[in-house]
Amino acid sequence: MTNKIEKNIPADSVQFGEGNFMRAFVDYCIQLLNEQTSFQGKVDVVQPIAQGMIQNLANQNGKYHVYSEGILNGKSVRKSHLINCIDQLVDPYQDFEKYLSLAENENLKFVFSNTTEAGIQHIDSDQLDMQPPNSFPAKLVLFLLRRFEKFNGAADKVLHIIPCELIEKNGDTLKAILLHIIDRWELGIDFKNWVIKNNFYNTLVDRIVPGFPKDNLAFYQQDLSFEDNLIVTCEPFFLWVIEGNPKLLDVFPADQLSEIDIKVVKDLGNYRTRKVRILNGCHTAMVPVGLLKGVETVSAALSDDFMKEFISETLENEIIPSIDFDKEELTEYAAQVLERFSNPFTVHQLQSIALNSISKYKVRVLPSLLSFYKKNNSIPKNLTFALASLIYFYGKDISKHSYNVKDDDLIIDFFKNVWKMQSTDEISEAVLSNELIWGQNLAKITPLKKEISKILKLLKNKNLVPAFESYKSS
Repeated sequence: MTNKIEKNIPADSVQFGEGNFMRAFVDYCIQLLNEQTSFQGKVDVVQPIAQGMIQNLANQNGKYHVYSEGILNGKSVRKSHLINCIDQLVDPYQDFEKYLSLAENENLKFVFSNTTEAGIQHIDSDQLDMQPPNSFPAKLVLFLLRRFEKFNGAADKVLHIIPCELIEKNGDTLKAILLHIIDRWELGIDFKNWVIKNNFYNTLVDRIVPGFPKDNLAFYQQDLSFEDNLIVTCEPFFLWVIEGNPKLLDVFPADQLSEIDIKVVKDLGNYRTRKVRILNGCHTAMVPVGLLKGVETVSAALSDDFMKEFISETLENEIIPSIDFDKEELTEYAAQVLERFSNPFTVHQLQSIALNSISKYKVRVLPSLLSFYKKNNSIPKNLTFALASLIYFYGKDISKHSYNVKDDDLIIDFFKNVWKMQSTDEISEAVLSNELIWGQNLAKITPLKKEISKILKLLKNKNLVPAFESYKSS
């Protein structure tokens, strides 16, 4: 089906962020809506930071291709899709008035954003007279102020504000920061009340987007109608969970699309838990085990017999039973995750996932371990082995692996000192009792402390696979 968009229709969306993810996620979604439903959407894209890609997009008149490749529902997918729903491209650092004028669009309904996890924050140095202020929330306050003034605070000119940043309760957090800035800048109760009437949504976005395929560009360029220097590669899997009133679908009919999954729900907490504990948790648990075995990518881990069995067992026997959610749905999602992990077109280095692994383990894996222990009064062996492997991985002077340990200097120094201890009992006690790392004293869980010590002793004396086999049989 051809794109039904008419050139004389003003854009109904403003998008903060022009990076790979937004172009393969939000813009891709709007493109499909234009082609497959009665929706006619155009997007004005705002560059949220001083150094960005707006000019590169302008050089291609806002057009580019999204290349979906991988395995979805057991079928191999590899196809390109032209995206031409972008209208104006605006750099507020070069033309601040043009940026503010986007707010005067009577047709405007949506604001989307992905300014990275660090984007939704309050910056004390932001001032009302800055053109533009530094932070995304401060820019958005001035944008909304222009709209409020243009339409005299009309109730029918409020917006659907849908952030895609990967932080918990991203919509609520953004709204709270906006209201704080409005108070600090003394912009008045009428404006503040109008901003409150806007619709802020918490969201969960889930799609792996490797980005520009520089290593095999000729293959991707061969069948395109123009030389595209902004191709975005991504997996075919697409999940967007939006927390809010289902009436959103009356104006944003994404539920009519068959090839991507968009849900509007009352509470996305279970979906967030599912993603963090299964997808992200599995990533984090496999990193030290895989790297210590010499496996370097996620897809390679799914091709390695030992790693594949370790990952599958961890999901099926330990992570899924620890989550209070429909087991059938969790099992289906876990199968999708394993399918996505095995994508041969996505080169996802375990070493890159290993960045800040300690804090990642705390958020992504530890809740599953503790929940399993509480439910079963026993320690989950694979998640515990992954934790011990992580402790051993951080003790590079002992483990002698060839990878860089990338974390906060205080964390690295702590583990360097811990591994000067001779006894694995002492090491286990010192690591698990560090409340600054874990937010609690894990050494109080005596079975966990004993198991970690046992595994560390095995890892010091054996290679990874024999160490795991000895531990499982003990």
